[in-house]
Amino acid sequence: GIVRVGRTAEWPTWTPPPEMVARDPNAAKWAGGMRGGPDNPLGARALYLYEGDNDTIYRIHGTVEPWTIGLDVSSGCIRMNNDDIIDLHSRVGVGAKVIVLMQGAALYKGV
Repeated sequence: GIVRVGRTAEWPTWTPPPEMVARDPNAAKWAGGMRGGPDNPLGARALYLYEGDNDTIYRIHGTVEPWTIGLDVSSGCIRMNNDDIIDLHSRVGVGAKVIVLMQGAALYKGV
């Protein structure tokens, strides 16, 4: 779909969504949030994706586990290498349009 960057964060706090806590008992200990830092699953930066004024709970973020990029291991977030998300974060502002395509989807016309 088409969303926008609603906010950004450097070394963001990670709070697992209830769905993740339900399927991963290890995530339960972080239900109140994990401070940003080198062990945080959101990595060095995060772009928070919004639809209108509503947080979608999806993010484009870094990762401390680069081998998981492209795998179905999160709650639908888009993971990037920390170096890449740091660069993207420096160039993308709040309000930027984000077009998320499903694997194998055709490109939207006019984008």
